[in-house]
Amino acid sequence: MRVTPLGLAVAAMLLVALRGATAAEPPAPVVEAEEDVYSYRSADNGAGPMWCHGSTCLVRAGSELFASGLETLDGVKPLNNCRWLLFHRAGDGWRQVMADPTGRTREPCPMVGLPDGRLLLSVNPTLVENPNVQGGPARPEILLFDAAKPDKPRETIVPPWQGEPTFTEHSYRSFAADGQTGEVVLFQNVGMTHAEWTFRDADGKWTAQGRLVWPWGAEYDQPQPIRVCYPNIAVKNRAVYFCGVSDIVEPYAKWRALKKELTGRDWDYDFRRLFYTWTPDVTKTKFHDWIEIASRDKTCGGISPQDLWVAPDGAVHVLWSEQATDARLRDKLFVDTKQTHALNYAVVRDGKVTLRRTIALGGEGVSGEIPGGGCFQVTPDGRLYVFYYVSGAAEGKPVSENRVVVLSADGTPTAAARVGLSHPMTSFFTVTPRAGSPPSTTLELLGTRADSLLSISYARVRLE
Repeated sequence: MRVTPLGLAVAAMLLVALRGATAAEPPAPVVEAEEDVYSYRSADNGAGPMWCHGSTCLVRAGSELFASGLETLDGVKPLNNCRWLLFHRAGDGWRQVMADPTGRTREPCPMVGLPDGRLLLSVNPTLVENPNVQGGPARPEILLFDAAKPDKPRETIVPPWQGEPTFTEHSYRSFAADGQTGEVVLFQNVGMTHAEWTFRDADGKWTAQGRLVWPWGAEYDQPQPIRVCYPNIAVKNRAVYFCGVSDIVEPYAKWRALKKELTGRDWDYDFRRLFYTWTPDVTKTKFHDWIEIASRDKTCGGISPQDLWVAPDGAVHVLWSEQATDARLRDKLFVDTKQTHALNYAVVRDGKVTLRRTIALGGEGVSGEIPGGGCFQVTPDGRLYVFYYVSGAAEGKPVSENRVVVLSADGTPTAAARVGLSHPMTSFFTVTPRAGSPPSTTLELLGTRADSLLSISYARVRLE
């Protein structure tokens, strides 16, 4: 289904009118459910159940709600010492409906769900048979389930790629769907140079494949590609949007030497630069040149992508968290830099940042309340919420809670409302349009609780 320019214009005017008229009212969230889904233990392989947080492990396929999980296997050495799990929430709560019967993997498995009841699970089983071998080649697959019969896959799909790329257990993969058209796109990293991508149309045909080459770091001590990881991606009417963070070994020799003194390791990774690219039609047009939305490269800070939403008018809304500097190096290199923590927001149009706002800010000279990760929730009438976690202290008392704001048409957030979760969530997936789900006034979450980091829990919050 293709959207006409007139339709976009009408939708954009409606979006602005609705958000502008109502955003002054602070939200009044109501918690409807808090439930444990499963528990896990560390696999000591560098990943974990929340490791693919740029995608999601919580989706609706039709009217049914599903979550994918990760189980650590006994007697198997890292790195491929896990298997995927599939959970379904019925009227009586959560139950496990399936687990990988034979495969081993390293990372959690992102999902997409479509309104017609199709559920697609991205898996990356190792091709190494010996459980004592650390790593090795892997084969990306997609398991297609029927939401009405989720106890076994309806089909195992091996996607085609451009050429014959060599994949491993370190997939850094991203999975997204267009819920209106039923089309999906899968990205998977290859080494430090690029990501492979493949696109599946509404008829189930893999009609396009290609490579997304990383931006070039000419300014580093040794110029190199800047691998971009943990991206938020979206596909909408065959346009694809990609926003992720730099993930390379510390590129500055002076900082790398200081980090080695502290850690004893020759490596320490940089997560400091937020990059964005897009294509108006992934089947016909190359991705545009990379743009840098935000950077903490000058003060050795940190950035983490949080969410992305493509509005009906084509504006791309981006959410990320930001730390001013690396606390380990501050006293030696950045004594004049105040340590702050922010949850930031921007709007990108045609490859240009047209609006910036700070949703929450804490740290030195500001507040003892420290904002953490967040997510968007868009409603059917176009209201855009931001849900996030806050830790730290206020007035001498510890703070650990979730909050939510609404953004006006100009990006101004309302006063934050506390979300009354008995067990605040620190890191979370959502039922998101980027995975095929429609907008909703209900926010659904899957993630870790502040009081139990070894439990994966579910929460449902009514926002309106």
